[in-house]
Amino acid sequence: MTAPSPQETAANADAPAELTDGYHLVVDALKLNDVETIYGVVGIPITDLARLAQAEGIRYIGFRHESNAAHAAAAAGYLTKKPGIALTVSAPGFLNGLVGLANATTNCFPMVQISGSSERHLVDLKQGDYEEMDQLAAAQPFCKAAYRVSRVEDIGRGIARALRTAVSGRPGGVYLDIPAAVLGSIMDKAEGAKTLSRLVDPAPRQLPAPAAVDRAIELLAGAERPLVVLGKGAAYAQADARIREFVESTGIPYVPMSMAKGLLPDDHPQSVATARSLALRKADVVMLVGARLNWLLGHGEAPQWNPDAKFIQVDIEPRELDSNQPIAAPLVGDVESVLEVLAERAKPGQISAPAAWREELAARSAQNVEKMAGRLAADPHPMQFMGALRAVRDVLHDNQHAYLVNEGANALDMARNVIDMHVPRHRLDVGTWGVMGIGMGYAIAAAVETGQPVIAVEGDSAFGFSGMELETICRYRLPVTTVIMNNGGVYRGNDVNPLDDAPSPTTLMLSARHDLMIEAFGGKGYRATTPAEVTAALTESLAAGGPALIDCAIDPGAGTESGHISHLNPKGITVGNIVPKKK
Repeated sequence: MTAPSPQETAANADAPAELTDGYHLVVDALKLNDVETIYGVVGIPITDLARLAQAEGIRYIGFRHESNAAHAAAAAGYLTKKPGIALTVSAPGFLNGLVGLANATTNCFPMVQISGSSERHLVDLKQGDYEEMDQLAAAQPFCKAAYRVSRVEDIGRGIARALRTAVSGRPGGVYLDIPAAVLGSIMDKAEGAKTLSRLVDPAPRQLPAPAAVDRAIELLAGAERPLVVLGKGAAYAQADARIREFVESTGIPYVPMSMAKGLLPDDHPQSVATARSLALRKADVVMLVGARLNWLLGHGEAPQWNPDAKFIQVDIEPRELDSNQPIAAPLVGDVESVLEVLAERAKPGQISAPAAWREELAARSAQNVEKMAGRLAADPHPMQFMGALRAVRDVLHDNQHAYLVNEGANALDMARNVIDMHVPRHRLDVGTWGVMGIGMGYAIAAAVETGQPVIAVEGDSAFGFSGMELETICRYRLPVTTVIMNNGGVYRGNDVNPLDDAPSPTTLMLSARHDLMIEAFGGKGYRATTPAEVTAALTESLAAGGPALIDCAIDPGAGTESGHISHLNPKGITVGNIVPKKK
């Protein structure tokens, strides 16, 4: 190769350096770390960031509200085991997204919320900048970690740190604050490239101590009434083969939490979900796999649980142990590693479930299944929750590749009991917080991340939190069918205002036509008044593979106050004892 002439060298020296900016460095850092999708709502100062990401091959899904975008990012993290990315504007948009970020942290889903923010020197002196807010301080109490990038050359480090924090150890939500001035900052392109890094093993395996495993084996081997509880952490781990091997090789009965349904098929002979109350009340050794003894499991307390039960807990977060009950055998590590070591150290046949215990639970299950069958066989008019959900169950049984999203009060509680799952991670619901509003965000993420059809079973009240995202579903032509249990109210539609004709606090419009909403956006709407009509509409919509909504007309008197958790309502002076004031 001929060396450059002095003239060429001088010309190159005079040529302007190639430049980059904060926008490009954010996108380059995300691409370097295999981020494929961003969920967000654009506006000042991040609109060009979304445009650039799309131009560079990152899929951008634009929402109508930041909470729904953040919920979608959280669900994406759960489904993929990679941090979902939510992009929001500053101040109010950031706060809207923070709802999803906090919920992701509570549910242990990995996600990162990236928000633009106002000028630091104006915010810190409270000079009244556009959408002024100290977003870093606001985010910190509600997420796993919060970081701010203050220099353009730190963008790569900030994104790498946020992604690793979100997915490592116990997953959770991470907030990354990037001020507008940093996004617009310019630097040498070659120097900027040097500041970017690709994560190496961001979620390393964590193996349990051998002595801890031996302690757990000894407890299980001596149990007369052992029980396994599978939580959504077990589903997130994607250790499906290991979990199935452990359950089936030991013969121990198991109870799946709602988002763990399908880890083993719900009709598996060892599933005692239909005898859950008896199993919890009598089990003497309980192994929690990716499940926490929080309110969803009655904090492990009697009378719901055997007061003498001993607990084994598999969890990647040591601080979770002993949070409600003493843990006799802590197993700290990731689910797959723990079960792998347990299988290696247990002798063949050392752990088993006594036949008498299995038979007792099987008998109760058969009894409860028979009772449920009678309720499901009824076909009263107007249609009840059970009839509509039976129709969804039957169609889903023939379309097991479809994902189920579920929220509401009665719509959620009854669907958990009625609709069986047969495939792991195909059920997404309100999770640990029981928060309403996740429906359309989760449904969109499931469709985008998997390419499979999604059925979102929604209470009419719960649907209202995110219903405008029907437009998003139609805009992207996603295969989402929303099934609304429309009984015209929060809980029920027959509540009465004792004073005048204004709607009661729990009253919605019984005459609402949600099916017409989706037609306004170009989707297919159905109105169903019988289970047969639900079956026909859902079958047709899944075959069509596009956006659809089925408005199920449910008896306004159907349902119970607060669903299955009415006991959490504080007891004071009841409405029946309140005397209406005279006008």
